[in-house]
Parts: sequence; C-alpha cells; structure tokens
Amino acid sequence: MGQPKYDISLSVFFPCYNEEANVEPLARKTVAVLEPLVRDWELILVNDGSRDKTGEVIDRLGAENPRIRPVHHAKNGGYGAALQTGFRSAKKDYVFFTDGDGQFDVREIETLLDRRAEADILCGYRQHRQDKWIRKVNAACWGWLVKRMLRFRCRDVDGAFKLFRREIFDHIKMKSNGAMISAEILARASRAGYTMIDIPVTHLPRMAGTQTGAKFRVILKAFKELVKLRKEILTGKKA
Repeated sequence: MGQPKYDISLSVFFPCYNEEANVEPLARKTVAVLEPLVRDWELILVNDGSRDKTGEVIDRLGAENPRIRPVHHAKNGGYGAALQTGFRSAKKDYVFFTDGDGQFDVREIETLLDRRAEADILCGYRQHRQDKWIRKVNAACWGWLVKRMLRFRCRDVDGAFKLFRREIFDHIKMKSNGAMISAEILARASRAGYTMIDIPVTHLPRMAGTQTGAKFRVILKAFKELVKLRKEILTGKKA
C-alpha cells in the first residue's frame, strides 16, 4: 500500500442530531476516503442529544475503529453547540466538517485539501442546492443579511463543507448555539485577518431523517443571536 497523498494531520467531524440512518454510511465512507488520502487523521462524531439510536451507532463505530471518536451531549444543545464541540475537540493541524445527513459527497474533501495553501478557510458552496425552494429563499436572504451586517464575504455562509486551519480556533471566540454559528465563525475569523476562498461542491438530496434548520424557532433564535453578537464581532466589545 502506497503512502497517503497528503502528509498532514486532519480532524474531521460531523454534528449529528437524530441521524441514525445516515451517520454510519457517512462515517464508513469517510474512513474509506481518508485512509489513502491523509497521513494522520481522526473522525469525531458529535451526538447532539439525539432521541433516536444515533448515540448507540456512533459508540459502536468508535469501538470498531480507534480513529473514530464519539462525543455526546447529554441533551440537545443546538447546531452551534455541536459545531463548537467539534472544533474544540479537534486535535490535528486542519479541521474539516460536514453535516451528518449525507447531503455532501465527502470524497470532495480532496478538492479542498488540494487548495489548502491558498487560504486559511476553504468554503465549499453548493452549486445546485438540493432543497425545497422556500429553504433556498430563506438561505439567500439570511446569507445576504449576515454578510451585510457582519462585513465579511462568503458565497455560501451556511454550506456545511468547510476546511479550516485549526489554529484559528485558538484565536477566535464562539458563542452561538444555533444557526448563527457559521456566520459568527467566518465573521470573527475575517476580522482577525484570516483569509477564505469559495470552492464549488456537489449537494445531494437528503435520503433519510428530517431537516431542522428551517423551523421558525430556529430562524428566530438566529436573528436574536445576530443582533446580540453584531457589536461584539465588529468592535470586540460586548453589547
């Protein structure tokens, strides 16, 4: 067996909430992708207080493979809380995340790794988003608003296919527990002088499970967090 293509260390993580049907196929596919690709890697599976058997599935996967690390929240903390846990748990030089619903082709991580020297953050944007029209409209409006209010540039703010230098998270705060988390990270990183580029990636239809991001209470919480955090992100001072 030849040497892995990239002589780097990489943490990969998935936030998972009620993804018992999706997380195992995605985890096994990711392991198969990473083995020939990266010298030193770990896969972190963040169970955000799931009510189904997601926790049991990821514990079994962790028992089978020492490079797979299950992390559990005792109760559901929200998408932002799950991402915070993933980033803070990462131990390698680079950290990549995608969602546990399997709507991205994890093989395309190679595309991001090929271009890692070009920027500190590589943001995958969905070329042909496989969601209902109302979700697309909501996302476009939200993306326009947060980029205008927080003064950063990214083609697909909430696209869950991003690669970061892990050191970024030693120098920025993360406070959002909800859907505001991606905008917060990108805005804080941009203000701190880190660079980012956009890279097209494939978006796939959801095959199982239920999306939660479009619920009214999730959207309302994101707006509240945006208003609360805007001053702090732009000035470094608490509102």
